[in-house]
Amino acid sequence: MALSLPSLMILLTTLLLTTEATTFIHSRAAYYPNSDEHGTDVGACGFGSFGATINGGDVSAASDLYRNGVGCGDCYQVRCTNSHYCSDKGVTVVITDQGSGPNTDFILSRRAFGRMAQTKDAAASLLALGVVDIEYRRVSCSYPNKNITIKIDENSNYPYYLAFVLWYQQGDKDITAVQLCETQNFVCKLLDRSYGAVWTTTSPPSGPLSLRMLLSGEDGDESWIVPVNNIPENWKAGETYDTGVQIDI
Repeated sequence: MALSLPSLMILLTTLLLTTEATTFIHSRAAYYPNSDEHGTDVGACGFGSFGATINGGDVSAASDLYRNGVGCGDCYQVRCTNSHYCSDKGVTVVITDQGSGPNTDFILSRRAFGRMAQTKDAAASLLALGVVDIEYRRVSCSYPNKNITIKIDENSNYPYYLAFVLWYQQGDKDITAVQLCETQNFVCKLLDRSYGAVWTTTSPPSGPLSLRMLLSGEDGDESWIVPVNNIPENWKAGETYDTGVQIDI
């Protein structure tokens, strides 16, 4: 028997709501009690001051989602569930630190915590609560007009020791491996994840260096990404180098 148009609309709405309900995961969230607006600049991901201000300061520490550093740079939509205070959109945060609270998956920056609310008054009420019920889901990171950028750690020592983090990680896949390759003979060296998002190697290859990043999805799909620009031969500690690539996958 054919369904009427109103019945089809009700069925479609039900399917959409069911899909959304299964997409989000229920948890709780707190916020950095000592933060003014942004996150911390000494987070466990190794982003430094960049980690406090990326995404406008909408950042978060994570507990299980930190995943021994693999989760650093991932983006999540987080929304609180109290309909009296909270908006339907919530806030999109970037994982920049590791931390846990009372049964929480997220410890948001003060700014991000307040942005889950409908109004400024509601934000003040949320902050007064301190810990709230939330639901979250992984979303794609997007940084318009920004390429993935290599930040050489200040502890690097040319040419004997190289450490760096990757800024503006885009898309919704994890960076699970990084290689450095000599541009002349294409000999590659697999780097170590020192901690968080910090990749290191002793005795790095010589000459200009080509970077390769392995992106891994939750579905098991993997792909290597090779930036357009190389790390210069005489790289320097503390410098940043634009890879020339954006990832939209």
